[in-house]
Amino acid sequence: MSMDSVTTADALAPHASRSSVSRLILATSIGNALEFYDLVVYGYFAAVLSRTFFPVHDRTVSLLLTLGTFALSYLARPIGALALGSFSDRKGRKASLTLSIAMMTLGTGMIAIMPSYAAIGVLAPIGVFASRLLQGFSAGGEFGSSTAFLIEHAPARKGFMASWQFSSQGASTLLASLFGAVLTSTLTSAQLEGWGWRIPFLFGMLIGPVGFYIRHRIDETPEFERAEKSAAPVRELLATQKERVFVSIGALVLTTTANYMLLYMPTYAARQLGLAPSSGFIATLVAGLIMMVLTPIVGHLSDKVGRVRIMLGAGVVFFATVYPAFVLMNAHPSLGSLLAAVTWVALLKATYFAPIPALMSELFPTRTRTTGMALGYNIGTTVFGGFTPLAVAALIAATGNNLAPGLYLMLAALLSLFTVMWARVRLHVR
Repeated sequence: MSMDSVTTADALAPHASRSSVSRLILATSIGNALEFYDLVVYGYFAAVLSRTFFPVHDRTVSLLLTLGTFALSYLARPIGALALGSFSDRKGRKASLTLSIAMMTLGTGMIAIMPSYAAIGVLAPIGVFASRLLQGFSAGGEFGSSTAFLIEHAPARKGFMASWQFSSQGASTLLASLFGAVLTSTLTSAQLEGWGWRIPFLFGMLIGPVGFYIRHRIDETPEFERAEKSAAPVRELLATQKERVFVSIGALVLTTTANYMLLYMPTYAARQLGLAPSSGFIATLVAGLIMMVLTPIVGHLSDKVGRVRIMLGAGVVFFATVYPAFVLMNAHPSLGSLLAAVTWVALLKATYFAPIPALMSELFPTRTRTTGMALGYNIGTTVFGGFTPLAVAALIAATGNNLAPGLYLMLAALLSLFTVMWARVRLHVR
């Protein structure tokens, strides 16, 4: 389906042993998990962070400022994608992976120890914004480098190997939700706002050095070492592979909007459904477990039956059922209805997004693979992911309609379904 250089590289690349596969998955997943863990924690504790760093009289405005900082930090991701993606294609996957996890750890630590607005005034929100920009930049290079690293070590199992990228995101959601559920159910509001919210960020800061050590000890991919290097990967990508970048962006729309809607779910459950804060975290904990377990299974299946067939089937069902899921939650607001809706969305999301990393890796040759995947992934997550919590909150505030997120997700599904069909017809992806 793809370029000759992709096919040739795949044919030449050796098969990784079972033990080395486990080590490679751990090395890449721990960094990707740290990246997404921090994003999830920030979104989950948005209401607390808004009062700590962005205190204004109107609670809705305060929350929008916090989510706006979350969204604007995503503007650094495409820049990081170009910088770190190009660095990976020129200097190696290992070098980029080591650099990105170091920067992500620094950004997480900055938020964990940042004094409140009451303590240092306007420097507090500025510091939070700076830390988010650093995390956005480092996250920009994470997906492309780690996905390329996995599939280039085991090209015969691209779907299975690359799916661990998103499985690790499920693990992050599970862990962050566990923190949220425990902290909101055991601490008072004053304790949570005073110091409790810092605990998950401090935990994330401790993960970083472990990931850095593991990544420092891994070997570069044989495929990259053999491949002819591009002197200017960004220029080559934009000159010859723009359509493939657009396909990468469009295919992500459904999964990234669903992902960040789930991230916003604790806030939605508390503000729109009137449920206890812990209810939203329990629901997202279940979603994280589903995504962590189901994604590698579907990724393995995509190696057998094809990426597009699975994605189209899941996308169509998602489009048809996501709005009724929101109707159910709002008609019968309870932990049970919330769990049912979130579980269903998580099942469809995991099925749809499991094949995406492998599909994206097959779109680009080795010499521009990281740059292409990084740029497509980060533009998609910036435009359709990072702004989703802000867009949903703004839509609800403007219309007063709690079902607005369902319509938003239906539109996202349509865009992705159109893109995947386009890729099947124009680029002959399977």
